[in-house]
Amino acid sequence: MAIDDLLDEHEQSERVLAWLRSNGAGLIGGIVLGLAAIGGWKWWESRDLQLKAGQADRYQVALSAIESKDKAAADKVKALGAGTYGNLAALELAKSQVEAGQRDAAIATLRAIKSDDVATTSVVNERLASLLIDAKQADAAIKLLATASSVGELETRGDAQYALGQREQARTSYQQALGKLDVGSPRRRLLELKLIEVGGKPASTEVKS
Repeated sequence: MAIDDLLDEHEQSERVLAWLRSNGAGLIGGIVLGLAAIGGWKWWESRDLQLKAGQADRYQVALSAIESKDKAAADKVKALGAGTYGNLAALELAKSQVEAGQRDAAIATLRAIKSDDVATTSVVNERLASLLIDAKQADAAIKLLATASSVGELETRGDAQYALGQREQARTSYQQALGKLDVGSPRRRLLELKLIEVGGKPASTEVKS
């Protein structure tokens, strides 16, 4: 190997050492931070799984309390807080309250449910509106279902309009609901009867929109 080559290699080594002396602390710090971030993420994942498992356990406890008619059931449901488990438990609680003849309590339970999920909100609105109609608050039910889009919501809005003597509006709601049902749906016959009751005439074939 030539002397010039040895000198070049020596010079390159010195440059590398100089760079490490200047930037070594930052490099090591970056590695430490990277490892800490990975460790932190693993810790967060583990904690998240533990929280979800705990929430699931509390959900089962709440359901058991509802099924056994435990007086503390409402408190157990409330303790679940907002979220999927809390909303599902609240729906079950409201159903239990209706079966027990506690309509007003069921209304309060349903009103307390807050969800960003469209399907959940639709179910809550439909059930709440039905209870409001039963409580002679059909106008409040119509307001609740002002932007109804599901079959259940539209049918219930029609029920509220019919309860207030708004036959034409009820006819429109029932027709819209029928338009979203499959021809073979078992729910179709009841809707057709409701439509006839308000002066409508079911089409021979309804196409699902």
